[in-house]
Amino acid sequence: MSAPLIGILGYRLAAGRVSLWPWGGFAVPEGYVQAVLRAGGVPAILPPTALENVTAADLVARFDGIVLAGGGDVEPHRYGQEPGGSLYGMDAVRDGFELEVARAAAANDVPTLAICRGFQVTNVAFGGTLHQHLPDVPGTGPHGTPPADEGVLHEIAVRPGSRLAMVTGGLSVKGQSHHHQGLDRLGDGLVAVGATDDGLVEAIERPGWRMTGVQWHPEESAAEDPQQQALFDALVADARG
Repeated sequence: MSAPLIGILGYRLAAGRVSLWPWGGFAVPEGYVQAVLRAGGVPAILPPTALENVTAADLVARFDGIVLAGGGDVEPHRYGQEPGGSLYGMDAVRDGFELEVARAAAANDVPTLAICRGFQVTNVAFGGTLHQHLPDVPGTGPHGTPPADEGVLHEIAVRPGSRLAMVTGGLSVKGQSHHHQGLDRLGDGLVAVGATDDGLVEAIERPGWRMTGVQWHPEESAAEDPQQQALFDALVADARG
């Protein structure tokens, strides 16, 4: 078959975010695109917009695979909470778009890799909740302070027998993290398959749906770390059918 088409859900950029542009835009960090290309896929950026001219199901049906990328916080009302402090980068349109796409991808068995914010979006899409600010959670170690820090390099223990263990070829991976939020209650049907030594869930899977979600940023080190590139390789392999 031809190279699989992989939809990468993008960021909304405010006017002035791009130098010399007086208008807004849509984008994704280069690492996502390069990792999909190395895996043999064709990347296409999907801008977060209101689903007015197409249903989420019809949209995802046009792609062989989906990447839910990183970004700002999900609005707390999406998981039944009032906003606390330290929230950043919330975007109601992006939230609505990505939650619908995540559910549609599951319903239509479209291979999906959910990363950082995308990992959290996936949990919320299936009824899960989030810790709004990890420094407020007793016993939780540092996980980075987005959006503009160097991050924290974590070792994640991987559940034996999980798809993540099969894909990465081991029972531990090292991931670069930039997140001040994390999973609290798991969404319906999701299984925790990776965690840091403080007990925070860092990887999930949904049995019966070709989906892996990771809280860290594999695209940042995929060019040098075969375990991180393997996540994108597996996505594209699944997308081939």
